[in-house]
Amino acid sequence: MSAVALALEVVVVFFLALFLLHRYGDFHKQHRMVLFATLLAWFLCFLITIYNQCKTDNKAHLVASDTLKSDNSSNSSVLPTQRVLKTCHKPWSYIPDGILPVFWRVVYWTSQFLTWLLIPFMQSYARSGGFSISGKVKTALIENAIYYGTYLLIFCSLLIYVAVNPKWHLTWSDLRTIGITAANTWGLFLLVLLLGYGLVEIPRSFWRASCHGQLLAKTYFKAAKLMTEKADAEENLEDVMEDVRTVNETIKYNHPLRKCIDTILNKCPVEYQKKMGRNMDDYEDFDDKGNPYPSKKSLVKLHKQVIYAVQRHNRTQVQWQILLDEAFHLEDVAKNETSSTHQFVHSFPSAEPSGWISKYLYTPTVEWYWECVFRRWCYRVLAVVLCMFSAAVVWSECTFFSTQPVLSLFAVFIQLAERDYNYVYIEMACFVTIFFLCYCVYSTVFRIRVFNYYYLAPHHQTDAYSLQFSGMLFCRLTPPLCLNFLGVIHMDSTISHQKREPTAYNSLFVLVLSSLGTRCLNLLGFQQFMGENDLTSDLVDEGRELIRRERRKRQRTEDGEGRRREWRERYSEQRERYGGRNRSTYSELKETDGPGTDTGRAQSRRDRSDKAELLQDVEPLDFTGEEPLETDNRRSVLLYL
Repeated sequence: MSAVALALEVVVVFFLALFLLHRYGDFHKQHRMVLFATLLAWFLCFLITIYNQCKTDNKAHLVASDTLKSDNSSNSSVLPTQRVLKTCHKPWSYIPDGILPVFWRVVYWTSQFLTWLLIPFMQSYARSGGFSISGKVKTALIENAIYYGTYLLIFCSLLIYVAVNPKWHLTWSDLRTIGITAANTWGLFLLVLLLGYGLVEIPRSFWRASCHGQLLAKTYFKAAKLMTEKADAEENLEDVMEDVRTVNETIKYNHPLRKCIDTILNKCPVEYQKKMGRNMDDYEDFDDKGNPYPSKKSLVKLHKQVIYAVQRHNRTQVQWQILLDEAFHLEDVAKNETSSTHQFVHSFPSAEPSGWISKYLYTPTVEWYWECVFRRWCYRVLAVVLCMFSAAVVWSECTFFSTQPVLSLFAVFIQLAERDYNYVYIEMACFVTIFFLCYCVYSTVFRIRVFNYYYLAPHHQTDAYSLQFSGMLFCRLTPPLCLNFLGVIHMDSTISHQKREPTAYNSLFVLVLSSLGTRCLNLLGFQQFMGENDLTSDLVDEGRELIRRERRKRQRTEDGEGRRREWRERYSEQRERYGGRNRSTYSELKETDGPGTDTGRAQSRRDRSDKAELLQDVEPLDFTGEEPLETDNRRSVLLYL
């Protein structure tokens, strides 16, 4: 039964990683190796957390068994009538001791191989502008050689320092331990930053989502920032396309580098491809003139710029449409709050046909009560619960070094469950604790943005580099996260017996709570949403005007489509109604017409052609001066006609 439980957890984790990769990545356009490396990294990291929970549950069960044995041994000295023997039954999900260590070694070292070797190589390969596999591999090897050469130089310098010091004697096992410790130390430092941010930002984001006015103002703020980014992306794309057009006109069809130009053109948007064409109608030889031609190295650089510019342009376009829909929905919620009919009315109904859920369950009345009444209160209750969890995590992080008395709340909960031999309670406590920690850390990884260097954008708009960078972060964060979890619940003897020194979570929590990072970024010129700030107010007003403009534009489009649809329906009915009558009338006129009718029709056609020629000869009217006499004469002829 334990194998079934473990297999079920593995399958669920795999499909969770696959779902997230489908949401952020693009299965049709991105390289298969990029998708495979990212999926494997996410899957292994989520799996390590599951393993850590199983490891904790098994350890808690063993502790409870040992405690039970000691209790039974103490009861053996009591009189037989007073002896109370207890039994500790093995739970159905208990995993044998020989499986988890092997499982841990495979998963841990595979994740380390991914984060330090495979994923960095695939990052350089994906960002390379080479036109062949060998060219991309060469670029990736050179970049990684420079990157790891720096690390190797630092490591060799430290190793020489240790070797010449007579007090230190290190073996191969010691060096391996130092390497693992250094990797975990870097991960712990990153964990402190991300976990501290998530513990404050997640409850605060849910609380702000319950305040409709502030949420709408923040949406306006994001609209103003996104419009600036969208304009920059369009301008960058125009500049890159101008360079592509110049190169396309320079390199002829029979040039050796023409295949590279065709590869670059295939990466350009369709409208630019139609404008530039393929330049296949020019049969001039490339060596007839002494014109300078771009080198292959410059074409590789241009290819890389095209890939980046097109991806950024497409991402901003999709994000702009999504943000518009979000802003329109929030404005609809504000309008429907004062509705007396208690039915939610959308400004722009969905073009897709409504399913049975919208017809029978999520009706306009149910939608009104959810959007205008219950949603804000549900978000507030959830924000309060998450705030209590965050406070418990911060308290436990600051006091997990204290073993006598035990001050960590999660350690207290686990020890209470051990005393009662309640394995189910131990499982639930461990699951809730590590799930909340993982949610705080991993959601921060999905939220943060480092300029345009790293950004996870939903709706299949994340580039290959950002996907793999997130995989590296997950692989480096998960082992320290599990180690931190074991220390918080006092399952790691090394951590629980440390000296009484406050951890970095205490000071970091104060900094994040006061939004110090947001204020520093705002002072450096990176606009962040702050409640009372002149720049924020200006951007909110700008975003409001942009949303109003887009609403009017979409409303005109909707009205035009509605009028065209109405006219099509009306004239289709009239066409069907009068079609038979016109055919019968035409046949009657044809029967009654005499032989001279064709001559009269020909004469009328000649008259109409003469009038058309006179209309074409008329010059445009000049409203700035007096009209010439010739124009008056022609106008009289037209009036006569």
